[in-house]
Amino acid sequence: MFTPIKNTTVSEKVVEQIKEMLLRGNLNKGDKLPSERQMAETLEVSRSSVREALKELEIMGLIESKQGEGNFIKDNFEDILFEPFSTFFLIKESNAEEILELRNVIEKGTVVLAAERITAEELEDIKNILITAENSNSEDELAKLDVIFHYKIAQASKNFLLQSILNAVSSLIEASIKDIRKNIMIEEKHKEIIKSQHLDIYKALESHNPKAAEKAMTDHLAFVNCEMKKSIK
Repeated sequence: MFTPIKNTTVSEKVVEQIKEMLLRGNLNKGDKLPSERQMAETLEVSRSSVREALKELEIMGLIESKQGEGNFIKDNFEDILFEPFSTFFLIKESNAEEILELRNVIEKGTVVLAAERITAEELEDIKNILITAENSNSEDELAKLDVIFHYKIAQASKNFLLQSILNAVSSLIEASIKDIRKNIMIEEKHKEIIKSQHLDIYKALESHNPKAAEKAMTDHLAFVNCEMKKSIK
């Protein structure tokens, strides 16, 4: 499974080999890695190099260490971009409006792909979210359902990179503007507007109409982003 490494910058070579194995499908989500000793022997490198490589992979968010069990390929990579995004956001002194603009661009592209690729089962999931929202008047629940609604659309795009970036951007919005979704839902008219806009998006997805889906998402984001910007000021 592994091949010997005999060059310099050994830990980086170990990292690259494990990343390549993930890409080729030799390693999959949830797989347990061999012990440090086994990897060192197979790769013909020192245990300290293996240990350093594992530390790098953990920082990248590709593996997780479980006390007393060993090292595993992560089951969920969807939060892998949040830390780099948030760090970059702080270093560059970006403002919250820039995050909203980024989300705007990503969500429009995502919903177009979703309209083309969404399955009947995924449509049913989104429909059930809308039904639950229609019967709810709780700001907390509606805010959570809003997150799930957009997440399901991202899933339906069948593009893992878009899902990951959108999740990171959404998390960054939540971290930067506390309780932003909940605050929008406080006003009754806002609840009804968002429910109606979500329904328009769903109908466009159901009819597999990319143009209508993009238009519905554009209208929705224009309203939501306008309200979010009020919370920034």
